[in-house]
Amino acid sequence: MKQCPICQKKSIMARKLNKLRGKYNPSPKKRKYPNLQWVRVPMDVKPKFKEFAGKRILACTKCIKSLSKLK
Repeated sequence: MKQCPICQKKSIMARKLNKLRGKYNPSPKKRKYPNLQWVRVPMDVKPKFKEFAGKRILACTKCIKSLSKLK
């Protein structure tokens, strides 16, 4: 499953409503996935990331950003 192992962010079902002449057009649902990217977690990290220390994981960009702030 496409899910971030750190924050458990996963896909959601979303719908874009198109307005046409004052009425909303029925539109199909679309699955939106999180922006997961490969990252190597350094050995010296906060307790939140300890179980992933030294591993290469697929993490969401929000978690990658918080990892970079530790340096």
